[in-house]
Amino acid sequence: MPQARLRTERLDLVPLSEEHLPFLVDLNSDPVVLRHLFTRALTPAETEERMHKWIRVAKETEGQGKWIGYVAGEAVGLYMFEPPDSPPRTDAAELGYRLPQRHWRKGYAKEGSLELLRHGFEDLGIDRVIAQTMAVNEASRATMVSVGMSFVRAFHETFEEPLAGHADGEVEYEITREAWLVSEQSR
Repeated sequence: MPQARLRTERLDLVPLSEEHLPFLVDLNSDPVVLRHLFTRALTPAETEERMHKWIRVAKETEGQGKWIGYVAGEAVGLYMFEPPDSPPRTDAAELGYRLPQRHWRKGYAKEGSLELLRHGFEDLGIDRVIAQTMAVNEASRATMVSVGMSFVRAFHETFEEPLAGHADGEVEYEITREAWLVSEQSR
């Protein structure tokens, strides 16, 4: 099953394609946006290389991948729903999001995440979804909680170039299909 185009009240989630490169280059050129992922902004060439890999991997993965979220025709974020790779797992999908600063605190991370959870549980039949971030990334952790995810564990990874806040480690949250169904019934 190829990636589906998904819709919410405000967002149009379009599967990542080469036409999205300018948005990704802009997104990945902001070191503040990337501060919990990389020690520096990414170059356009690095972003293009990553994008090609992401598109290739999405074609090999049943209905999962990366999406660009649009509001009124403007790209507002990168959304991820794919097999976890750190550590590699086959029992779950991993949720993620990255938004330009101008679109922070507008609810787009939550809205897109809720639609990806719905897609994963209803359309793809996934049983569990995880999300990971640095322990110091309070905004991302708040989004995880707001979509019904629960804290699972704290852990430490080794990095060649440690990020600011690295000493506090990483965290993982999760939501199961069962917990999602319960939360959907109460909405």
